[in-house]
Amino acid sequence: MSGSSTVAVGTAAVAGLGSGPGRRRLRVPFLLGIVGTAYLCVFFVIPLVSGLIVSLMSGNPDDGYTFTWNFGIYSSLFVDPQVPYLTFLLRSLWYGLAATIVTIAVGYPVAYFIAFRVSARWKNPLLMLVFISFLVSFVIRTDMWAFVLASQGPVVTTLQAIGLAGKDFHILGTSGAVIFGNAYNDLAFMVLPIYAALERIDPRLGEAAHDLYAGKFRAFWHTTLPLSRSGIFAGVLLVFIDCVGDPVNSALLGGTNTYTIGQAIQDAYSGNQQYNVAAALSTVLMVVLGIILFIYARVSGTDDLEDLV
Repeated sequence: MSGSSTVAVGTAAVAGLGSGPGRRRLRVPFLLGIVGTAYLCVFFVIPLVSGLIVSLMSGNPDDGYTFTWNFGIYSSLFVDPQVPYLTFLLRSLWYGLAATIVTIAVGYPVAYFIAFRVSARWKNPLLMLVFISFLVSFVIRTDMWAFVLASQGPVVTTLQAIGLAGKDFHILGTSGAVIFGNAYNDLAFMVLPIYAALERIDPRLGEAAHDLYAGKFRAFWHTTLPLSRSGIFAGVLLVFIDCVGDPVNSALLGGTNTYTIGQAIQDAYSGNQQYNVAAALSTVLMVVLGIILFIYARVSGTDDLEDLV
């Protein structure tokens, strides 16, 4: 076949792909990409830019706010001795980290048990038990947790009855109550991605590790745990971000010494109508979380995160 004939055949083939079913198949992911991009623009980019613009305004609730490129608000937030926003931010990061560790310690064994230790017929019912608390409002769940941890609640009274706590012992109003409240409310967000990652692991890999004279712990440490890393990564993202910015648990379960950045943002916006301060605090929180999660992603790696999709 001559060179001109080859070129003609190739041109005809390309033209055929552009007008037939192949073109329609290529159009579907393009259209889905447009929908996803539009969703992100409307519900993420526009609110993010709007918040940044509001943070650069000057004024007060009585006279209104005007855009003045007020970048000085960001430095003034962390030098005001009367309102220690930096302390609130660091406290929120600590609560988020502690709650994330608790959910991993509790959620991983639960996900492992459901994935490997029960028959297929019981997996869905057990997963439903994990998520059944989500059928109740978040605020109601937290309020009931406050009842459980109250001084006259079942936890404290039981500890006092068996002699492990004194008469003045209390849990409600402490950092521990806030941390465990966050962990309780977000436990399912850790269980599900870890379970999804464990479910994809071929059980023959564990059998191969045992055939190579690896004990149960060593086989788990070198086989199961690394292969479930993507689930742990996804769970950490969901739990840590939610806990750091949450104002509900610290308000209902904590006290004056557990005030968080989430409460500061809520009070600045709703209570004091300091819209520029609330927007600036939100922007700082998002930047700090973005830096932390970027470092975490670089250290832990995200090569196998697409396995959960």
